[in-house]
This record gives sequence, structure tokens and C-alpha cells, in this order.
Amino acid sequence: MNKKSKQLKGKLPPMPSHEIYLNVNALQEGEYELRIIDKNKVIKKTTFKK
Repeated sequence: MNKKSKQLKGKLPPMPSHEIYLNVNALQEGEYELRIIDKNKVIKKTTFKK
């Protein structure tokens, strides 16, 4: 008897084109500094701990 493989399909909604996601779960423990840069100038700088 051969097993029939099931194909599962799904569709995701389109991602917004003007948003950036940072998954902090994938980071190691420690302190981080996030810098947002526009035209080689830092426009926002923040720090956070994981």
C-alpha cells in the first residue's frame, strides 16, 4: 500500500511596504543599540536589553 502525500497550501496577505520588523526573540541575551540612518546620518538612536 502506497501512502498518498497531502499537499497543504496557504496564502499570506501582502506585507506592508513601509514597515520594518525586528524579531528580538532571535537575538542573544545582552544590550543592543538600534540606529536608524537616513542619507548617512543617524536620525534615531535607541538602546534595549534582551
